[in-house]
Amino acid sequence: MSERNTVMRSLHDLGLAAWFGGSLMGAVGLNKAARTAVEEPALASRIASIGWAAWTPVNAAAIGAHLVGGAALLGANSARVAHQSGVGASTIAKTVLTGAALAATAYSRVLGKKIELASSPDSQDQEAADGHPVELEQAQRHLAMLQWALPALTAGMLVLNALHGEQQRPEQQKAGMLRRAASPLAMAGGTGLAAVRRASHHRAMTGHC
Repeated sequence: MSERNTVMRSLHDLGLAAWFGGSLMGAVGLNKAARTAVEEPALASRIASIGWAAWTPVNAAAIGAHLVGGAALLGANSARVAHQSGVGASTIAKTVLTGAALAATAYSRVLGKKIELASSPDSQDQEAADGHPVELEQAQRHLAMLQWALPALTAGMLVLNALHGEQQRPEQQKAGMLRRAASPLAMAGGTGLAAVRRASHHRAMTGHC
């Protein structure tokens, strides 16, 4: 494909890089630093929550850029998705991972908001935390798992992104198109051969030539 999609590809790749890098840095750096810097768990949670709250709008912009770029690239490569062998499967896999990462990100923010409000010294925030649908211990437990699930999911998206890049090589496109084109021909040939065999068997049974 001769048409370039530099802007959309940049949005797609930079957005995903920030999504992955921010979640990994938060899990490895921010959360650990907060727990190490202070001994009081509530204060450590408060520090980490402030950091995550500051990152949230940047992360949302990165995710938005990734989705916009991804949608544009999907439209530009729709013919390859439909006709090049292997591209459709990898696209479906990446879509599934993207959906899972979006759900994990949204749920993490819900849990993080609960912890942010519960650890606040403001009595109004604490009252708001009491009305939050998630219990504090449950929020802390689930967030401890999601902090590693998010980097894993976005890392999987990066791997599939690399696979898509390899599938765009000219030799890969040619081989993939040929495999996809050969598949219906082979099916049609097999169906035709079966029909000939059935007809021959029928003539032999009825005595017709």
